[in-house]
Amino acid sequence: MRHIIRKFIEDESGATAIEYGLIAAGISLVIIAAVNGIGTKLNTKFTAINTSLK
Repeated sequence: MRHIIRKFIEDESGATAIEYGLIAAGISLVIIAAVNGIGTKLNTKFTAINTSLK
């Protein structure tokens, strides 16, 4: 029984998948923040163009 528990504790095969998941989550947060910032700037530009065309 000790061998099974020791083998389970020393197994790190799932750690890589978790690390990749965290990296993907971090990258997606950066992309969302960038798109949100660009969207706000574009909205301001289109509003200014719309106002100048009227």
